[in-house]
Amino acid sequence: MAILQALSDNKDIMTTDKKASSARPLSAAPQDDGEGQAVLSGVKPVLELLEREPERIDAVLLRKGRRSQDTDRILDLCRAAKVRFTLTDAQSLDRLCPTGHQGVVARLFKAGFTDFSDLLAQAPDAPLPLVIVLDQVQDPGNAGTLARTLYALGGAGLVIPRHNGAFLGAGARRAAAGALERLPVAKVMNLSRALDEARDAGFVIYGAAFGEDSLDAFTARLHTPALLVLGNEEHGIRPQVAKRCHHLVHIPMLRDFDSLNVAQAGGILTSCFARQRRQSN
Repeated sequence: MAILQALSDNKDIMTTDKKASSARPLSAAPQDDGEGQAVLSGVKPVLELLEREPERIDAVLLRKGRRSQDTDRILDLCRAAKVRFTLTDAQSLDRLCPTGHQGVVARLFKAGFTDFSDLLAQAPDAPLPLVIVLDQVQDPGNAGTLARTLYALGGAGLVIPRHNGAFLGAGARRAAAGALERLPVAKVMNLSRALDEARDAGFVIYGAAFGEDSLDAFTARLHTPALLVLGNEEHGIRPQVAKRCHHLVHIPMLRDFDSLNVAQAGGILTSCFARQRRQSN
């Protein structure tokens, strides 16, 4: 199994304590899961990364029925840092990491997640003060394509939910073509509460949906800083999320056609925001 190049030259994960100038490696380097996704295996390495840099972890998988003081600590740290975790069988862990996992594997998001409050604070300074929020969008390719478009047009960042969100692994990274390593990405526990926080911070919240009162994206005045919520590929935006939007916005169809792919629709809507932003400047 190939060993991925880690963040330092010696292939160890180097972590720097904010209170000290020296860095120390974790006891294991990340590995490749066979599909280009970095994973970290073993009880102690995963525990150390959760203690020091939980924002680098997308999800933790633990073997069902295996309990110890360290695995209990891992679960406590996952809950505290709002890191998704799953209890699974040994065969699934073996497929993900055939050697030395000790019943614990962490899937890594190498770029690291940004705190949502920090993303809101930084967004107004982006060339395009627009944050895209994915409401249970499942396809990693869609998420990666949206990240690529948003980054290219100057967008501020991407938000995904902790549960039922697209996994930003190898498929998403391929579609993003490097954008996921540059674009701030936040993962939130509760999307509705996150939108409430953004509303309180002065953001205008738009939801992509057809409706009697939805705005025509080609003619409406679109304000920034803003959040644009894109819904699940099949079901769209959930009702409890839609009701927190200031406005719904749609792309007018000039031919009888069902709908656009979420990445296509998100790209078109992002370009509408970008055009108006450029004209206003």
